[in-house]
Amino acid sequence: MVQTKRVFSLALSIVLFALCCPVWAQQHGKIAKIGELRARPGSRPSSYVLLQALRELGYVEGENIAFETRYTEGKRDRFPRVADELVRLRVDVLLASSLSEALAFKRATSTIPIVFTGSGDPIAAGLVDSFAQPGGNLTGFTTIGAVLVGKRLELLKETIPKLSRVAVLWDPRDPNTEQQWEESQVSARELGLQPHSMELTIADKLESAFRDAAKAYSTAVIVTETPLTASNQKKIADLAAKNQLPAMYPRRDFVESGGLMSYGPDRTEVFRRVAAMIDKILKGTKPNDLPIEQPTKFELVINLKTAKQIGLTIPPEVLARANRVIR
Repeated sequence: MVQTKRVFSLALSIVLFALCCPVWAQQHGKIAKIGELRARPGSRPSSYVLLQALRELGYVEGENIAFETRYTEGKRDRFPRVADELVRLRVDVLLASSLSEALAFKRATSTIPIVFTGSGDPIAAGLVDSFAQPGGNLTGFTTIGAVLVGKRLELLKETIPKLSRVAVLWDPRDPNTEQQWEESQVSARELGLQPHSMELTIADKLESAFRDAAKAYSTAVIVTETPLTASNQKKIADLAAKNQLPAMYPRRDFVESGGLMSYGPDRTEVFRRVAAMIDKILKGTKPNDLPIEQPTKFELVINLKTAKQIGLTIPPEVLARANRVIR
């Protein structure tokens, strides 16, 4: 009888232990694989934030989680081929840092879970059915770029009270930034500004895009968030400084690369919540059961070194509102 109780107790303990472990950990120490696209090595500073957030959830790179990273050299036409390659590797989750990448993943697989971040409207882009129930194998986080364009223009106008013409750097092939360009025209008119379409489809045309903006008498630039701009942050910041053009960016890493100022979602919040989505999916939750999330925290970052370089004085009232100042 005692022996029977011991066997039952041991069996119960084993069952309880199994129920407490993530699904992926039950598979004899399997390392969860995350597939992702990047423009080029070192092109995504946010990866560190994501790794830290995953570590807080118990994931250690090389021990129980690994990243399968493929590079596109900033060329959108490589997205489909690289997406297919990651799908063939049978990764556990596909991580997309833009809606364009997410679309490439969606076309490549209907079974592997996809978690995306992006500045556009995922419904308008054809990615998901709704925010509450995304549908299929996708979920993610939208940084509502189009909604924030007006705020960025407003901050730029407060920084440069005499501003009248502003160039908007966007990629006409990217559905995210098309929405932002359309919204910028509406917001610019409300602020009494004249927008100039600064179209960019390849990095080689960055210098000519800035020359055209100068010819159009633009005295400031709004930079939208695309894979192309994200992978050319330093070059864009250098060209803005060279042409003495104050520029507003969508994320703080652009400012850390030498840009003047940014206003956008707190990246720490974004990737903590993305990490939580990945964790839930690895533990068995279906993407369709995870609603699309939106930011609740925003930050204004200003680079005073860049302001001095282009001869711009940031008004005290704008500087006082900054969450972070690079001196």
